[in-house]
Amino acid sequence: MAIRKILLPLTGTAAGEAALATALMIARRWNAHMLALHVRVDSRDVAPLAGEGLSGAMIEEMMSATEKESSERAHAVRTMFEHFVARHNVAVQEAHSLLDHPTASFAAVMGREEDIVAQQARLADLTVVPHPESDDDVSSSDALHAVLFDSGRPVLISPHAVQTSIGSRVCVAWNGTAESASSVTAAMPWMQRAEAVAILTAEGYQRRGPGAPDLAAYLALHGVMPEIITFRAVGGSVGAGLLEAARNFGCDLLSMGAYSHSRLRQLILGGVTRHVLENASLAVMMNR
Repeated sequence: MAIRKILLPLTGTAAGEAALATALMIARRWNAHMLALHVRVDSRDVAPLAGEGLSGAMIEEMMSATEKESSERAHAVRTMFEHFVARHNVAVQEAHSLLDHPTASFAAVMGREEDIVAQQARLADLTVVPHPESDDDVSSSDALHAVLFDSGRPVLISPHAVQTSIGSRVCVAWNGTAESASSVTAAMPWMQRAEAVAILTAEGYQRRGPGAPDLAAYLALHGVMPEIITFRAVGGSVGAGLLEAARNFGCDLLSMGAYSHSRLRQLILGGVTRHVLENASLAVMMNR
């Protein structure tokens, strides 16, 4: 299925520019519509703090400060969007029908980011999530996990630096799980357009299920002739080995399943998903 609608949740301006550039690159490749969504914090969410021993006046002051900060952030994000689309000559309009050029629109709503992003993502072909700043933990991103766990749709984590291409050389991380099977479905339209495709597999990564040769045979039925690359862990880390194999292939889009083990287990003990989230320097599309 072609990509026609891209959701881009924007919480701030620091990583927003790179994410906008990544989303636009995808929109141009597919003549897709890009919806930039900013979710404002509701100052009324501060009210429950009244039960924590804070006075009414203190709560009122906190609500006022929250509203002011939320308004300023929303204005900054919208201004960034408007400057970006003007600089790149992107048509700003609502998405109504199939077009032969990329378009964009902006929406600001109030509420809980994880709820609204997950709901909006259900009717988007792809959600592009900005990469958190260096002092934030990417594995704790609310928007990322909202899409992964509550939308049924793929999410692409934008790299810090804008790539020169995306989708020309596609890698699929395969371990035989249901999550990796979902990632294959999401990557199929990309693979069918790619110059080269590789299946990345490793003994320490494979779970119970079909192996890489089985996937290669399946992809051939869809006109995709992939190379199978067997990688090894680097420094005891399967995730590091996976990223090294992707780099060696010249990959500009890595598609993989996420959290075959529970998220809590990966947060505590580490795991392939967490390592890739925290260390990837290329566009990574994840499915669950």
